[in-house]
Amino acid sequence: MSKRFLVIGLGRFGFNIARALTEMGQYVQCVESDPERVNDVAPILHRVIRADTTDPAAVRALRVSDYDVVVVAISDDVESSIITCLNCKDMGAKILLATAKHQAHGRVLERIGVDRVIYPHRDMGARLAYSITTGGIIDYIRLSEEYGLAELTAPATLVNHTLKELNLTHRFGLNVLAIRRGRQVIVSPGADERILEGDVIVVIGDARGISELEGT
Repeated sequence: MSKRFLVIGLGRFGFNIARALTEMGQYVQCVESDPERVNDVAPILHRVIRADTTDPAAVRALRVSDYDVVVVAISDDVESSIITCLNCKDMGAKILLATAKHQAHGRVLERIGVDRVIYPHRDMGARLAYSITTGGIIDYIRLSEEYGLAELTAPATLVNHTLKELNLTHRFGLNVLAIRRGRQVIVSPGADERILEGDVIVVIGDARGISELEGT
């Protein structure tokens, strides 16, 4: 189901998330204060406007409450990031995500009500470290110290077994969100779905369980 996203700040992170959401068929409205950057990305992202989101009137004009998710991706300017987030909260943002430059910045964002704080450099480093030390992991996102989400090639021990037979929740503390089989994607697969050779599975749950599953 398509959602409406508002992405504020089109640096590397903001641009990449806006482009990925656009390619997924989501409705994405982008906001950037730098006129040169607006001109650079407009042919790629299509819906791009110039606005200073530290100005409450500018944020009010964006009608942030009309969007399912608002992403504030201006972590390099801590003051602008905090003021923009405050404005978005005041204007009724339903779900607010924001990037942080460092831990102190992140703590302030959490205290003003940001729903999820993202540390782009730290998280990308963790994903890269995880992927190059675990051979079967295609991608990994750390959700917390204890939990993660991973996309991995199904280990041989899973092949030709159903999810019910494998019982990954009991054995590893993991739930299978999706199975990618060639160009087909099976979302929320049932218990009778059988893992085939070459399948890529997306799992969420215990971080240690992900490592243990990959090593089976």
